[in-house]
Amino acid sequence: MKPDKGARPEMDDSRTEEQAAPQAAAAAPEMDPIALLVREAADYKDKLLRALADMENLRKRTEREVADARLYGISTFARDILNVADNMHRALNALDVGLRERTDAGVKALLDGVELTERELLNALEKHGVKKLEPIGQKFDPNMHQAMYEVPDSAAPAGHVVQVIQAGYMIGDRVLRPALVAIAKGASKAEPPANGNSGQAVSK
Repeated sequence: MKPDKGARPEMDDSRTEEQAAPQAAAAAPEMDPIALLVREAADYKDKLLRALADMENLRKRTEREVADARLYGISTFARDILNVADNMHRALNALDVGLRERTDAGVKALLDGVELTERELLNALEKHGVKKLEPIGQKFDPNMHQAMYEVPDSAAPAGHVVQVIQAGYMIGDRVLRPALVAIAKGASKAEPPANGNSGQAVSK
């Protein structure tokens, strides 16, 4: 068959795109190269500052976690050691002063050794951040104390610690074990007379 003279030859798409590209580029407004570089520099600076801030936050968080692990990592071990300190304290309190004075030199030396061991144990705990609470005379704090009972005591303000049943301890700024305490009940206020007089003689 002879080719149809009236038919148009098919256009090459690749040539059409190549011809359209320069025209589109020419139609688009040209951007100032200096402004483009300034914008890119600002973008890179912003990304750099964000990366530096993230690294600084990560460094501080890591330091804080390491410090907490170093200080509070022995909490379980220290809590178990406190039972040993409690037993030593109970053993020493089992003998009153009079009985200790009447014992022989060997028993006194043994008791002195137990007292020295108790002091060394508490010093070792304090060296590692474990401190003994001294709540006598302080106002009852439910975060640090555990009230066992109330004691009628007119000499102490109501709600203040007057006895320690079991010592409490802190590790860092956390409570390792609350102190078992007795708190003052406080003196009851005298009821006013029924007639409203304050006890003074009424002049006739």
